[in-house]
Amino acid sequence: MSGICGAWSFGGGGPGLAPVLALLERRGPEGTRSWAEGPVGLGHSLLATTPEALVETLPLTDGGSGCTITADARIDNRDELIAALDLDGGSRTIGDGELILNAYLKWGDDCPVHLLGDFAFAIWDPREPRLFCARDHMGMRQLIYHHAPGRLFAFATEVDALGAHDSVPKQLNQGRIADFLDGLEGIDLTSTFFDRVWRLPPAHRLAVDVEGVTLERYWQLTCPPELKLPSDEAYAEAFMAVFAEAVRCRLRCAGPVGSMLSGGIDSNSVSAVAARLLEAEGQGPLMTFSGIGPDPESCVETRAICAAAGNPRFDARLTDHSELQEMLDDLAPMTMTCAEPFDAPMTLHRAIYLQAHRSGTKVVLDGVGGDVVLNAGNVVAELLHMKRFGEALRESAWRQLSFRHALAAAGELLSTIWASAVPAMIRRLRHRLLRLRDDKKVTRGRTLINPKLANRVALGERRSQYRDRHFGALPFGRDYRVHSIMHPHLVVGRERYDRVASALAIEPRDPFLDLRLIKFCLSLPRDQLHSNRFSKAILRRAMVGLVPADVIWRRGKEHVGWHFTQALLARLPDPADVCPSKLFGKFVNLPLADTVKRMSTNGMDRLRWFELSVLAFWLSRNSFPERWSAHPGGVQ
Repeated sequence: MSGICGAWSFGGGGPGLAPVLALLERRGPEGTRSWAEGPVGLGHSLLATTPEALVETLPLTDGGSGCTITADARIDNRDELIAALDLDGGSRTIGDGELILNAYLKWGDDCPVHLLGDFAFAIWDPREPRLFCARDHMGMRQLIYHHAPGRLFAFATEVDALGAHDSVPKQLNQGRIADFLDGLEGIDLTSTFFDRVWRLPPAHRLAVDVEGVTLERYWQLTCPPELKLPSDEAYAEAFMAVFAEAVRCRLRCAGPVGSMLSGGIDSNSVSAVAARLLEAEGQGPLMTFSGIGPDPESCVETRAICAAAGNPRFDARLTDHSELQEMLDDLAPMTMTCAEPFDAPMTLHRAIYLQAHRSGTKVVLDGVGGDVVLNAGNVVAELLHMKRFGEALRESAWRQLSFRHALAAAGELLSTIWASAVPAMIRRLRHRLLRLRDDKKVTRGRTLINPKLANRVALGERRSQYRDRHFGALPFGRDYRVHSIMHPHLVVGRERYDRVASALAIEPRDPFLDLRLIKFCLSLPRDQLHSNRFSKAILRRAMVGLVPADVIWRRGKEHVGWHFTQALLARLPDPADVCPSKLFGKFVNLPLADTVKRMSTNGMDRLRWFELSVLAFWLSRNSFPERWSAHPGGVQ
């Protein structure tokens, strides 16, 4: 996961990339290079995570056209592209950047459609002249940009790096701070914590010339025809073929590969298949990294991880949150300097990536996308629609038992019935009444958001925008599955993993977000995804013999991540010592924050106080008078 950057100064002068590249060196510590031609420049900080990256030099210029590329990419359909582009892949090593550049020379703006893998890239085309950028279909790699019409276009892999450019504004996006305080992380695919600095959305391409910026979607996920096979065994075999190929592509690495290993079926499946593939190639064992508690008998998650870690193909590395003291000297400053406040609660993941970094691993697999890609949709709504009321009631009761959230499960059933039986006009009226209630809570100081901030950023409208992205309870089936996969929640989750891992020069890879696997899972009938009250039925069947039975048929979830954060709390300074209350109070309702602090002995209040603390650290680093913006931001 290398770092890339670039700039085009329309008014003349140099691109000014030196300070940007300096901040990207942490992400790509194996060499930094830049290319410049007049007012245009591209940069690259290398993290060599594929064999081809060891020999490819970026930025790379094509001698015939003069086009130059910088890229952060792992392309999986290399053989197909080499043949389609008529390249000689036998006599020399062709890097992924060169493949993308040749794809652009052949297919122009449609080149991202032909690419399979994780990528973000930019190509300077002097023939137009123009700068062309694109981000992969599912958002595994990031590209952040700023455009000041007639003056500057600049981009980088990270917000902080882009902000180091002398001509990029450093004004806070107050709307995004409100999003953090109100739990609206997935409100959109574009906004950042800085005004006039944007994320390029997944599956989008961007072209820049002297006339301005053109932003377009190049790909949309659609439902394939439903797959019809004769038996559960046939479905499981077909799934395993696609899944194994997705894992195999993510094992292409210039060094050892590791894998996250939780007590769930997703990461266990990725790890088990990866370890078997490595063994078949005479490699391994696979290093696995897990966060556990001190007592397997009292913790279901720890017990499941210990059972899975006994796989002889694994070299299991276990980090116990009760023995975290040695790591805290590294974890505390990483938390206080995290790239975004949304990254605050990822202490467990920081510990795992730190362990991987210390083990010499640059690539870590995970199974983050499994919950979404293998989601059967709103099963209760589908059963109600089919008038199978008894099954709907039993399904809801099963969810209560499995996930131990009785109220949440009962609420799901009630909301489903509400959406099925109540006219849309009455539901809209209820939403308006709820919004009025929420607005009153803000104005009366009953939320953590400063009421003045809520008014400045039109918090009620932001909440409505966020709610509009949800289907609600009624839709079901494959349309619901597509909506879930394309929802910003999956993207922002992957972006958090990217930011946390890159702080330690680690590249995360997720086989569940392979396009071939996504399309295969969308083709499955519901009973292959949800059967006998087991979610992810096809995955569980496919893993028999590879994953311990206690993990395969485990119901519900139990996480240990909060225990890692609790172990960290004592190492964090008081926010008042790093962030003046005058600044903190511009965004936070101080009286209520003080109440949360007094009550933060356990549970939700303690987590909320931790998140407020990380916000205070972040504000102390990023808030200066010249960085305060009068604009709420959040709209391009």
